[in-house]
Amino acid sequence: MSDRALIDRFLEMLAAEAGAAANTIAAYRSDLCLASQALDGALVDADEAALQRLTAEWSGLARATVARKAAALRRFFAFLVDEGHVAGDPTAALPRPGTARPLPKVLSHADVDRLFAVIGERIAAERPLPGDLRLAALVELLYGSGLRASELVSLPRNAVHPDRPFLILKGKGGRERLVPISDRARAAVATWRAHVATDRAFLFPSGRAHMSRIRLYQLIKALAADAGIPPDRVSPHVLRHAFATHLLAGGADLRALQAMLGHADIATTEIYTHVDTGRLVELVNTRHPLVDASPARA
Repeated sequence: MSDRALIDRFLEMLAAEAGAAANTIAAYRSDLCLASQALDGALVDADEAALQRLTAEWSGLARATVARKAAALRRFFAFLVDEGHVAGDPTAALPRPGTARPLPKVLSHADVDRLFAVIGERIAAERPLPGDLRLAALVELLYGSGLRASELVSLPRNAVHPDRPFLILKGKGGRERLVPISDRARAAVATWRAHVATDRAFLFPSGRAHMSRIRLYQLIKALAADAGIPPDRVSPHVLRHAFATHLLAGGADLRALQAMLGHADIATTEIYTHVDTGRLVELVNTRHPLVDASPARA
């Protein structure tokens, strides 16, 4: 069977059995097709020597890119072995560069307060503009619930109920999760929803569909500039990071945070454990069970 046919079967398996997201499927397809082309359509028949020749061509690529390509090939060959298409797995020849996961950009509580101060001034006007009411709802949901940009802009008009402090989202890979919604966010959404026609499908409509992620990005950048914060420090994803970081610093459980953020792997959530050392020392000195115990005698 040809490389292309087996790559298609592998990607179908990823989508159906592993619940991989569309972006993940697209990335795997690109990496595997490029590898097949480099080996003249003989990727399935590759041995360790062939993979070594292939990876030699990756020498000028970033470490994260090499790690991604190698991971795609390892998973593909594991599929081939499981399905009986090849007898052995040659991926021991692939590099394992590792990927240093960068710390996310972080906004301080003061930064967030400045953003909300600008919004507060706008909606306190005698007749606030609908665009400002929409912005208030967007930012309350981003920072108050940690939604992804794609999840936020595609919310149905009635997704947030005034008497229900949570909503159920279907995120990456089709996984459902329960997301808490603060009283502030529900109030902001209710005020904005009054300006959305009842026949519209989305809470944040634009044309016949919903607001784009690019437009959301532009609105958040403009808000940051008005708040005196360098726009390159703020984005919808940075507000999601702030939600996670500030909750964790306030004592939230890592597993609960993982569920709220919709992370499949706890390792992804652990990036938010970069709370300051001073707080960690304070926690040990005030919360450890031996704090009030008498020191042992020598």
